[in-house]
Amino acid sequence: MNELSIVLIRGLVGFFLMLILARMMGKKHITDMTYYEYIVGISIGSIAAELTFGTEVRMSNFIVGMIIWAMLPVIISQIELKSFRFRKLTEGKTTILIQDGKILEKNLKKESLTVDELMIHLRQNNAFKLSEIETAVMEKNGQISVMKKSDAEPLTPKYVGLVVEQEKHPRIVIIDGNVMEKSLTNYGYTKDWLLGEILKQGARDFSDVFLAQIDSMGNVYVDLYNDRLNMPQIKQKLLVAANIKQLQANLVNFSLQTENQNAKEMYQTYAKQMDKLMEEMAVYLKE
Repeated sequence: MNELSIVLIRGLVGFFLMLILARMMGKKHITDMTYYEYIVGISIGSIAAELTFGTEVRMSNFIVGMIIWAMLPVIISQIELKSFRFRKLTEGKTTILIQDGKILEKNLKKESLTVDELMIHLRQNNAFKLSEIETAVMEKNGQISVMKKSDAEPLTPKYVGLVVEQEKHPRIVIIDGNVMEKSLTNYGYTKDWLLGEILKQGARDFSDVFLAQIDSMGNVYVDLYNDRLNMPQIKQKLLVAANIKQLQANLVNFSLQTENQNAKEMYQTYAKQMDKLMEEMAVYLKE
């Protein structure tokens, strides 16, 4: 038997031996990973370290070893997709830790989980009171999922039959003082409108803003480079400017939406007057 064949056999034996040992250790030691992902991560790291310092071993043997340990998880994943029994064998199964509000001590012992460790997992799921928990399950990857009792769940609009507008994902509209105009227009707002909003929150111009985000409801979060700009003593002037700028933006929007030509011209005229007013006030607002 040649040397590479020996490496192959040893690699296979080592893999399945470590898989068995990992199963014996329990799920709490492999959080966020499957058993074989856990052992492969450790083993490939060890092989790579040995490759660096073990100069007496052939390079080809190291390469074959790493290929074996890298390919086995891929092969196992494909088999798991086709076989439930094999998946149960390699990944294990979920374990119920709390059922109908009662802690199952035998299952805690089975997973080598102490009460303190259980409480840590429950608190991470925002469940501080055992009396509020209906079910807790340890998943195959070591995570614990919690379902609270119905009367302990937070009240939502759905429970009270309240219809609310469905929100979409928020968008970043200013980065390092640069306006992301595409993101802004996707929500139907103008650059002038955005300027009015950031003025309300203490900025003098777009260049004062490090980051700004807008949600689908039109609420704008603003983070300034110099947070002291948002001090109350300078905010009054900026608020006046913001209101004027927002009024101008609204007039522009009205002119675009109306089909009445007279109304369109009137809105555009007043919008230009607001623009002129802002230019005249600019000197005083900067003081």
